[in-house]
Amino acid sequence: MVAKTYTFGVVGIEAFLVEVEVDISTGLPSFSMVGLPDNIVRESRERVKSALHNCGYPFPMDRITVNLAPAHIKKEGAGFDLPVAVGLLAASGLLELDPERLPVLVGELSLDGRVKAVNGCLPMAMGAKALGWREMIVPSENVAEAAVVGDLTVHGADHLARVVEHLGGGAPLPPHVPSKADLTGDPPEAALDLRDIKGQEHAKRALEVAAAGNHNILLVGPPGSGKSMLAQRLPSILPPLSLEESLETSQIYSVAGLLGDRPLVRVRPFRHPHHTISDAGLIGGGHVPRPGEVSLAHNGVLFLDELPEFRRNILDLLRQPMEDGRVTIARASMTLTYPARFMLAAAMNPCPCGYAGEPRRACRCSAHQIQRYRSRISGPILDRIDLHVEVPAVEVEDLRDGARGEASSVVRERVCAARRLQQERFAATGIFANAFMGPRQLERFCELDSRGERLLDEAFGKLHLSARAYHRILKVARTIADLESSPSIEAHHLLEAIQYRSLDRDLLA
Repeated sequence: MVAKTYTFGVVGIEAFLVEVEVDISTGLPSFSMVGLPDNIVRESRERVKSALHNCGYPFPMDRITVNLAPAHIKKEGAGFDLPVAVGLLAASGLLELDPERLPVLVGELSLDGRVKAVNGCLPMAMGAKALGWREMIVPSENVAEAAVVGDLTVHGADHLARVVEHLGGGAPLPPHVPSKADLTGDPPEAALDLRDIKGQEHAKRALEVAAAGNHNILLVGPPGSGKSMLAQRLPSILPPLSLEESLETSQIYSVAGLLGDRPLVRVRPFRHPHHTISDAGLIGGGHVPRPGEVSLAHNGVLFLDELPEFRRNILDLLRQPMEDGRVTIARASMTLTYPARFMLAAAMNPCPCGYAGEPRRACRCSAHQIQRYRSRISGPILDRIDLHVEVPAVEVEDLRDGARGEASSVVRERVCAARRLQQERFAATGIFANAFMGPRQLERFCELDSRGERLLDEAFGKLHLSARAYHRILKVARTIADLESSPSIEAHHLLEAIQYRSLDRDLLA
């Protein structure tokens, strides 16, 4: 007898429907799984067998074949346990399933029949909704994230016996109704605030410009000048996540198993990987593919402290996600794509000892050492960073000053106002911030008068700017104008944008 149940697998963050066919026929006792299962999926036969036995259900001592279709896509993860167990009970005649009202089943089984949490329930629920499914049974620990999709009845199950009762017409599993706070609740107030930082008004202004246009930023200064403190407070001045952005980010965290007990990610991510990180850790991949730090920073901030300490080949891997907003990982059997639209914040010392150009402390580094240190950052990566900001050591007078600067909430209001202008400007293009303008948008929205053209021509010649850096200046100038609600780019907007590229000549010399 053949029985069918349905579940979903995940490739990258895209879910695909899997038809689980269970056939029990006469022959020597065996349990075969086909359909390109990985080792974890193959091991489900032992988990399913023990779970059925410990729940009091007889295990068929016949020839069992389980097919996971489509057969050409590799199946990974332990979420196939529950549909396989239900299919076995149906094929044995112990459970009658209505083919017209079959729910999607997802869950890992423990040996005693408990249904355990799995990764990727949110994209699975979104895939089920897109294909027109009306009902889904998931582990109780995953029910909150799956239910936020809407227009899909989601039941949480904590034991195989409860699932069998529900499907057999016995005690039904209650559907989970997401609360309003799960969908539209205000994100928690940021614990880190710009007002905590003494002095560094120039750097704070640069952070505001970067946040307003979603520009990448590099902070350069001696140890103890506050570079890390500034970067850590960058998310506090970014606009709140929209529901669409929250769902996108939450899918990545669901696949990575990092959602925890929250149904959605409600604050912009801030990822801070160590400089010893591997290729797969930063970009994603591995034997069992997982999102990397660049994808976990999607719609948020990726902070790379001590930028020259990262291996050069690691930094060069950032080129694609910084330009395209996604990461493509090619394997012999599949190609995975993870979203990776992040804002890069980086920090570095001006030299190996950290005190080059510092008037109060002598630098011990030779010119060759400084050049070798700075050359660890390739020109193409530096070109993709819109703002280069010098962060000098904090003066004693600033530390003693009891006055507190602007709060992050005040700065965020100006940033949100500038972002609204950009959203209106780019409404028909799909672009949401100035940093993502292409050649057509630059030509249309960044037109300069004759004075502005002369200023930019002079900067291009003196700083030896690349074409990409030339365009970055235009984008930053457009953002500075937006912060002032100016319809056109004025000369002082360009001058401020140009000063944020003043390190080009020094770093590449």
